[in-house]
Amino acid sequence: MRNKILLGLVLVFAVMQLFTIEKVKYEEPTANDLVNYEPLISEVTELLKETCLNCHSNQITYPWYSEAAPVSWWIADHIEEGREHLNFSEWGNYSSGKKSHKAEESWEEIEEEEMPLPSYVFAHSEADLSEKEREILIQFFKTLEAKYKTKG
Repeated sequence: MRNKILLGLVLVFAVMQLFTIEKVKYEEPTANDLVNYEPLISEVTELLKETCLNCHSNQITYPWYSEAAPVSWWIADHIEEGREHLNFSEWGNYSSGKKSHKAEESWEEIEEEEMPLPSYVFAHSEADLSEKEREILIQFFKTLEAKYKTKG
């Protein structure tokens, strides 16, 4: 009986592999990307690359385990949802009001330790922010919020 259950699970897993995800094609940063649009210090750029841009930009790099369903479906959903909510590659296209709002949401999410997602940090230890790194990003986004709040 146990062998039949195991065989059934293996077959289900094998069939799941037939349903692949559509990966976001990596695009080189343009003038509209946050990292090119705003003056950034290198420390902020590195923190954004380690914690934000893999789900919130057009510079997606997929880990090796993104090839296997159902993990691939979960990753694809996170990326789609992340880019739908905020895409730093589109930063230059946002209105001043939207930039201010997105910057506010960003620092709040970081401050409340909602971002980066705990599941992302689990798989990407480099995204585990120290208090100092968290504060650097919070201050960066607060500065952006204030900058665009006055323009809006």
